[in-house]
Amino acid sequence: MCEKNEMGLLRTWLQESRHTVFLGGAGVSTESGIPDFRSAYGLYREKQQGISYEEMLSHSYFVRHTEQFYEFLRRVMLYPDAKPNSAHYALAQLEAKGKLDAVITQNIDGLHQAAGSKRVIELHGSENRYYCLSCGKKYDMSIVLNGEGIPKCSCGGTVRPDVVLYEEPLDQRNMQRAVEYVETADLLVVGGTSLVVYPAAGLINYLSRGARLVLLNRDPTPFDNRADLVFREDIGTVLKQVAQEES
Repeated sequence: MCEKNEMGLLRTWLQESRHTVFLGGAGVSTESGIPDFRSAYGLYREKQQGISYEEMLSHSYFVRHTEQFYEFLRRVMLYPDAKPNSAHYALAQLEAKGKLDAVITQNIDGLHQAAGSKRVIELHGSENRYYCLSCGKKYDMSIVLNGEGIPKCSCGGTVRPDVVLYEEPLDQRNMQRAVEYVETADLLVVGGTSLVVYPAAGLINYLSRGARLVLLNRDPTPFDNRADLVFREDIGTVLKQVAQEES
């Protein structure tokens, strides 16, 4: 359980804050049935026929083994029935009350928007969006779920997910927006991320002097010694309590 004084401190800081930003990772969605990636039980510890999951999510693997890429996507990476959990709803509630400027997420599941959050920056794209490499026509997840093999556009081109694969750069517009939000934040709450993946983890370095940093993560991170508060408890439990106090 959270220490009462720590929870009380977080509530006080949130009440005092004029610009709070949330930066989240895979741990935010585990309660929704979507496994994380880098924990002791994460997806990236698994392999398929000797190939790591990280390699199968790379640009080169997509180009060279497109059909296998989509087999892997359908079997492992897509969760069309996943629903928002208490963490997603708490963040949407805080935004609706004017207590949260934005959610910056490394997740591709779209659950923040499904919960009602409006200002969401998806650093790694979305598994719900797809587009044709030939003509640019846009599709949703159904083009993958309702078919087999490589999804094809009506023009005959190959359709790919609108996500950032390994070996690909982040969308610079989204990254710049994220930097601007962090630079203006006086309270940055980081949850469900190991903070080892860059450039997303590097966003913390844009936090201005005097701004507060709160970490909500089950496992230690490289930034624990820089944090003003660290919670090891369930993210949803902590955020739900904070959001309720703001009612």
